[in-house]
Amino acid sequence: MQAEGRARYGGAARPDASSDPMIGRVLDRRYRITARIARGGMASVYEAHDERLDRTVAIKVMHPGMGDDATFAARFVREARAAARLSHPHVVAVYDQGTDDGTVFLAMELVPGHTLRDVIAAEAPLPPARALAQLEPVLSALSAAHKAGLVHRDVKPENVLISDDGRTKVADFGLARAVTAETQHTSTGVLIGTVSYIAPELVVEGRSDARADVYAAGVMLYELLTGVKPHTGESPIQVAYKHVHEDVPPPSERVSVPAYVDALVARATARDASLRPADAGVFLRQVRMVAGALADGVVDDPELVADLLPPVTGRTARPEPTIAAPVPAWVAMDDAGDATTALRTAPASAGSGDTAETRVRPIQPAAQPPRRRRRRLLPLIVAVLVLALAAAAVVLERDHIPFLDRVTVPGISNDSRAEATSALQQLGLTVVIGTPAYSDTVHAGRALTTDPGPGATTHKGDTITLVMSKGVEQYSLPDVRSMPAADAQAALTKIKMDVTVRRVWSEAVDRGEAVGTDPRSGTVLRPAHPVTLLVSKGPRPITTANWVRRSAARAEARLTQQGLHVNTVSQYSDSVPSRHVIAQDPGPEHVFHRGDTVTLTVSKGPELVKVPSVRGEGTDAATQDLQAAGFKVEVDHYSIFFGLGIVMEEAHDGEMMPRGSTIAIYVS
Repeated sequence: MQAEGRARYGGAARPDASSDPMIGRVLDRRYRITARIARGGMASVYEAHDERLDRTVAIKVMHPGMGDDATFAARFVREARAAARLSHPHVVAVYDQGTDDGTVFLAMELVPGHTLRDVIAAEAPLPPARALAQLEPVLSALSAAHKAGLVHRDVKPENVLISDDGRTKVADFGLARAVTAETQHTSTGVLIGTVSYIAPELVVEGRSDARADVYAAGVMLYELLTGVKPHTGESPIQVAYKHVHEDVPPPSERVSVPAYVDALVARATARDASLRPADAGVFLRQVRMVAGALADGVVDDPELVADLLPPVTGRTARPEPTIAAPVPAWVAMDDAGDATTALRTAPASAGSGDTAETRVRPIQPAAQPPRRRRRRLLPLIVAVLVLALAAAAVVLERDHIPFLDRVTVPGISNDSRAEATSALQQLGLTVVIGTPAYSDTVHAGRALTTDPGPGATTHKGDTITLVMSKGVEQYSLPDVRSMPAADAQAALTKIKMDVTVRRVWSEAVDRGEAVGTDPRSGTVLRPAHPVTLLVSKGPRPITTANWVRRSAARAEARLTQQGLHVNTVSQYSDSVPSRHVIAQDPGPEHVFHRGDTVTLTVSKGPELVKVPSVRGEGTDAATQDLQAAGFKVEVDHYSIFFGLGIVMEEAHDGEMMPRGSTIAIYVS
């Protein structure tokens, strides 16, 4: 889609949308359209307010007519769901998809800023290191998509968003697939793509895979390096023709770059898809290799150039691919005068020949005219050369003439073991099975990768290691309770958890042993997931108050609440009131733990003693008897005192009185 305005998804400049009927409309009773950001051939992008989550989003609305077909709408939903599952820091997040009264739309992350097209327009040609730095996050996003089985199919600078804080994000995953799939089943049989970045096989055969994205990324790299597109023409037909019949020229024809940068562009934009990197992940590794050479100041590296150049220089010996259409059609002639290509545009394709969306119809190749007779001497020359090469092969062995048997390792990700082995053996490679590896995107038991990896060059007869997937790497947390802390931590580290130790009080687990984990044992986690190992500090210490001379009932209740067992002993006390604590053992200075016992001595008050009768006794004898019983004695005399010294009356005679009480006696 060729966007209007300077920026996609929230830039400063926006197209005039005063008459746009979408403005103010609420889609799915949730997204209120506030402004139009961009408009292109397939859809328009609007800024909207998500009234349910109170946030600003970007809404891509398919143009009227594209969503009328039920099959297309269903396919659009599937592609949107696939894109929504692609979570990556360099991919524009897809939040939601829906249909509202025939309007098919996507709700996406709003990325205020500009596009890579703006960077090219303002700054290109870029230095090679800067150009590769701009491309690297794009390839990172495409690599994640390719691993997940998702091909973008419309890679171009307009779909690369650069936020105001410098983050790069790729937009529109799945949209081109949905539209292309829809058009393929119609009677027209047309294919949609952006002509300046369209891979030759998409024009010729109407098919594309991850290598078509690689081709488009290679064209973008050329444009970043030179500031211009590699192929231009007066019409989209001419541009598509050049993609099929002309190599992307070396950037060094326009700017000064090392030869290995030329080789990188040539490899990514090879017209034969089998000669390109197998996917964006392979291309990304090559980009990083070249970026490293640039960072090290390498001016010339013939070995790197040889590794990067397509394995077969120039075009292959097979007939050129042909684009044909029913007559009448525009027919292009090559230098030899052969009618090799016929291309038909879709009706009313807007824009220049370089940037407009173009629909092309692949049809069977046209017949080729007979070639000129070879000179009679040619067979003899060929025979001599063959004999010479055969002799050299005997002397030097095949491994010493690699150009005779050089092959490119294909991508085999997600193939079965038998399929991957067969594909490699058909190239003359000896296959050995390596150690399986984990993968987030390839199911267990399916082919993951090879060593050397996809896109690498090797030779027939060489041994290649096939690595099978073990599936997603995840582990169930073990039960580490009562294990020594060091052993528990080792068990968690062994399954690659990010372990943090936290010590806790435990009444049931001895000090220094594992109490458990957070999350709990049995939880299935990915490597590097944070796990807290709980290690016992032993029972929690309990500090008691000093309950002496305080209520025994309150003391017992509080100590029981603290988890202690309370033992009570009662005794008389002349100094502590009844039902109050005389003593506690151990005392408040002691450190208790749950389940320990504390003994409280509780006062019964003073001991009661029967007052002995001392009436009729002499003063001295009565005093001695009362004192012997534990009483104090107070002697009083009658007012009329006869001097007899006899106790005539006694207070509390025969009563139970607290020991130590004072007993009055009256003497005559």
